[in-house]
Parts: sequence; structure tokens; C-alpha cells
Amino acid sequence: MKVNKTLKKGIKKELKKSNRIKIDLKWFFEILILSFLISLIFSAMSEVVLDNVNFLIGLVIIIFFIILGIIFDMVGVAVAAADETPFHSMSSRKVKGAKLAVKLKKNADKVSTICNDVIGDICGIVSGSGGAVIAIGIASKFDINIILISLIITSIISGLTVGGKALVKSYAINNSNEILYNFAKIINIFVKKNNV
Repeated sequence: MKVNKTLKKGIKKELKKSNRIKIDLKWFFEILILSFLISLIFSAMSEVVLDNVNFLIGLVIIIFFIILGIIFDMVGVAVAAADETPFHSMSSRKVKGAKLAVKLKKNADKVSTICNDVIGDICGIVSGSGGAVIAIGIASKFDINIILISLIITSIISGLTVGGKALVKSYAINNSNEILYNFAKIINIFVKKNNV
């Protein structure tokens, strides 16, 4: 009976340890500032550009942001799902981008947050606000109810964004190592050699 109580106390103690959430306030503030700045830049660019372009170019810009959000969502999922082991082997053989792939995988939570939440979500917000600008233009040009056209356009944008992300999720999980490696090779072009 005493052994059983001691065992239960030990298990409870271990569960409490494993359930503790480590809060990284520095990372929180970094991601908060990064999100704010990227959102500000993307929103300002889309507002300035979409106000001064015709319908077709505006549509291309919105589709660009939707595709960009889907691609970064795919990368975020792939980095989280990838296996680190093959990249250690590739890194020891000096394969270009492998060392960075290991670094990205070791920081999968942060990479995933940046790709899925920062860039992916901001692209969704910007494409939605771009859709509103286009809706206003269509409503005023063709004398259509602004609420109706806004609902239709934002629904189409939401459907394309969510549908696109759903479409690439299983692909990202099943091809996670390949996606991580290709992403690392692209990022490696912009990173200084002494850092990676």
C-alpha cells in the first residue's frame, strides 16, 4: 500500500513537471514586434498598390498573397513534421543547406510560428483587406450593394485560403524532409556563410 502511494506521488510529480509551460517572454516580444512590422508593411503596400490599380492587377495581388500564405503554411507544417536525422548526415558531408536545415528543425516551434502565424496569417489579413478595397471599387463602378459584394469576395478569399492550406497540409507532412531541405537551400542563399 505504501509503495503504491509513493508511486502515485512520483507519477503526479512527474506529470506536473511535464505539464509546466516554459514561457519565453523574449521570444514573445520579438514575435509581437515582428508581426506588427510585417503586418504594417504588407498592409501599407497592399493599400497603396490596390487603391491605384485596376481590378485585374488587384486580383493578381490578392491571389499572390493567398498563395504566399499557403506556401508559408506548408513550410511551417513541414518543418514541424520533418526528421532531423538525415540532415545531420548530410551536414557531415557538407551538403549545402543541410546545416541550416538542422538549425531550422531544432527551432521548429519558432520557425512554425513565423511561417504559419506571422506570415501565413498576415497574408490572410492583407488579402482580406485587399478584397475589401476591390469590393468597394466594384460596388461603386457597377452600382452593386457594397455589403453583398464584400461578403462574396471575402468568402471567396477565405475559401481559397483555407482550402489551399488544407490541400497542402498532408503533402507537407508526407514530404516534410524534402520541403525543409528546399526551404533551407533557399534561405541559405540569403544567410551569411559564417552563421550557418
